[in-house]
Amino acid sequence: MKSVIVLLGPPGSGKGTQGEMLSEKLGYTRLSTGDMLREAVRNGTELGLKAKGYMDSGALVPNDLIIGLMKEKIAQSKGGVILDGFPRTVEQADALAQQVEVDLALDLDVPDEELVNRLTKRRSCPGCNAVYHLVYNPPKAEGVCDKCGGQLYQRDDDKDETVKNRLNVYRENTMPLIGYYEKKGVLTVIEGTGSIDDIFAQVQKAVQ
Repeated sequence: MKSVIVLLGPPGSGKGTQGEMLSEKLGYTRLSTGDMLREAVRNGTELGLKAKGYMDSGALVPNDLIIGLMKEKIAQSKGGVILDGFPRTVEQADALAQQVEVDLALDLDVPDEELVNRLTKRRSCPGCNAVYHLVYNPPKAEGVCDKCGGQLYQRDDDKDETVKNRLNVYRENTMPLIGYYEKKGVLTVIEGTGSIDDIFAQVQKAVQ
């Protein structure tokens, strides 16, 4: 089993879903910068207040904020760790390499048209961070979270214009990581279309 896994792929590629499944079925600790940053925003922490403006516009949160947060969380974790949403730049990957050795970088490859469809129809729960999709994974009751009964909403960064900006930011900043981890010999590319279980079967094969 690989001990430190980086999940790569554009917004909407299914990193969160696959990371959760690895966590539930194989016991990994999933560290999602998105979840951690949203929690910091909800709690009104200093980090959250600084990060909110960047997140609302679809821009990347600055390296020093993210790296500080991730170093702290990795140090607290025991056993295998999945990094979802970090690193997002080569600079962040270099900073991470000074802390831990990445055993596997998984790249979920999904066409842009499918990504826009997934993201703009995504709905989130502010209470428990559960995520739904109006087509692929709708809640049992419209607009209501199955898990905690919270009112679902569309995140600002899932709106059409912001989604397109997020994809552009991904191409510019994060796609170079594919080459970065390929050079290190730890990259595995997985086609991120098809059923969630079929994709997970490929993910599981790669981590073992």
